[in-house]
Amino acid sequence: MALDYRKCAEEIFSHLGGKENIISAAHCATRLRLVIADNSKINTKALEEVEGVKGLFDSNGQLQLIIGTGTVNKVYDEFLAVTGLTAASKADVKAAAASRMPLWKKILKTPGDVFVPILPAIVASGLMMGIVEAIPKFIPAFGQSDWFSFLDLVANTAFALLPVLVAISAARVFGGNIFLGAVIGIMMVHPALINAWTVGSMAPEEIPTWHLFFFNVKQVGYQGHVIPVILAVLLMCTVEKWLHKHVPEMIDLFVTPLTTVLVTAFITFTIIGPVFSVFENWVLKGAQTLITIGHGIGAAIMGAIYPFTVVMGLHHMYNVIEAGMISSTGVNSWMPIASAANFAQFGACLAVALKVKNAKTKSVAFPSSLSASLGITEPAIFGINFRFMKPFVCGMVGGAAGSLFASWMHGTNMAGETVAFGATTYGVTGIPGIPAVNNVPVYLVELLIAAGIAFVLTWTLWREDEPQKKAEAPKAAPEVSAEGMPSVIRCAVGEVLQPVKGKVIPLEKIPDETFAAGILGQGVGVEPSEGVVVAPFDGTVTSVFDTKHAITLESNGMELLIHVGINTVSMQGEGFKAFVSDGDVVKAGQKLLEFDRDAIKKAGYSDTVAILMGNSDDLDGVECGLK
Repeated sequence: MALDYRKCAEEIFSHLGGKENIISAAHCATRLRLVIADNSKINTKALEEVEGVKGLFDSNGQLQLIIGTGTVNKVYDEFLAVTGLTAASKADVKAAAASRMPLWKKILKTPGDVFVPILPAIVASGLMMGIVEAIPKFIPAFGQSDWFSFLDLVANTAFALLPVLVAISAARVFGGNIFLGAVIGIMMVHPALINAWTVGSMAPEEIPTWHLFFFNVKQVGYQGHVIPVILAVLLMCTVEKWLHKHVPEMIDLFVTPLTTVLVTAFITFTIIGPVFSVFENWVLKGAQTLITIGHGIGAAIMGAIYPFTVVMGLHHMYNVIEAGMISSTGVNSWMPIASAANFAQFGACLAVALKVKNAKTKSVAFPSSLSASLGITEPAIFGINFRFMKPFVCGMVGGAAGSLFASWMHGTNMAGETVAFGATTYGVTGIPGIPAVNNVPVYLVELLIAAGIAFVLTWTLWREDEPQKKAEAPKAAPEVSAEGMPSVIRCAVGEVLQPVKGKVIPLEKIPDETFAAGILGQGVGVEPSEGVVVAPFDGTVTSVFDTKHAITLESNGMELLIHVGINTVSMQGEGFKAFVSDGDVVKAGQKLLEFDRDAIKKAGYSDTVAILMGNSDDLDGVECGLK
């Protein structure tokens, strides 16, 4: 059965704590992205149960609801109609969310913002490197061929000139001119400099040196570094922005770029490069030590906590470490840890998919587990594992076990040297990582251990909650005759009778901008004299809101919303009572709802009832008003 997009949007909105609690809304290919003022006002449990919502999580200051490709855009359109919000771009939402993030999280988020856009280039190059280096093991003659030389050049380009890619991406993140950023990146790997990978074989006196003021600068490139590049471009963007504000416009075009590049270059080669290249080496050595310390205990710990960094949206910070490892040693030994952690979440999610009886959960778990096996774990983590928690913890145990095994393994490179088990790229884990690793059999065993342990533990320890028995709706009151009920909305396919006794008012006089503007459809308002809502026609109840303050009905192509009071969703059902349930067939005059007018007014809200034809644009001859 097709999803009711309007109902989905209305139910989502009803659990967000009111319109004033929503700062901004946008959507991507699969998710509805919201920035919320106060998360404590959100009914997370109810949101998870909304039909159409496959999972939700809070990442980087955004509440993200997983809805699905081809569906989220339709729900989003209805959400804008329901809430009266203005459409925002993903960039707008990210900016709004980022402004609310604490400083420490902004700092940790930056590496991800820099590295994620260049992942396609890195992944393509890394996978090609893995394949090109593997072929000579089976066809030795290939290693001496022109094809090998050509493909090796193609595969190594992204890593040989990685600082250039990093600089361009960093300039975009920090708001500077990306072409000036490219100049800084190229400058740091300029052919006139001694290649950083070969300088170790030279005697100190052989390395040429610049004497700039009181600085002695070694003429060495930064091929194996990324942190100095990011900081250099941050400085460049800061200088550029300052100059744009202070340099007269008539000379800004040539003074600002010239000064920016010159100042950045001098400070980079004299201070940033020498200082932070040492710091980066410490970071890399620390990471290498961490994953080997205690005979692999450090790796096990990282494999266990890795999913938590995914939950916090901080896992992209590892890109700096992985890129540095590849640049300095050619082997990313961090990748097996990420793969173990991610594949373990796949195993846990698959166990839930096979064990669960709830149809909605099963429909989410199966595709989410497949996604996790391919290295995209967010749907599995947020839609299933973290939601039920035990599968998430079981996945942590599996990730720890797989990482521990990986830390014990070593391989042999083409020169016969012992190297750490790892990959030639980063950004890929799980099944797609197979071509990138330097020991495929070990990698497959690692994945089997991680997923197998997570699967068995989840299957054994996790129990599906027994579904709560739906409370039976109170029996409907005896039918009331529709005779004497005046018509308030008419169209070519039928009419809507007045469902509430009281004074009928024009749509524009309803004390709510969204209703009055006709955003939710044409209709009328009623200033009630009694707290009873009856069916305005023979039809079907399509939705009774959880808070019982609103109901939708359908009849002969007419889609009607009866909304009692203004902002009464905030009353959380207090003072309201429903006499029907979703799917009930009703007759004109049959009692649908009761509401306490005094309670509404005591809570500070208007009790005006809005009667709106949601699909009035699709109907011919719509006429509103008492008749």
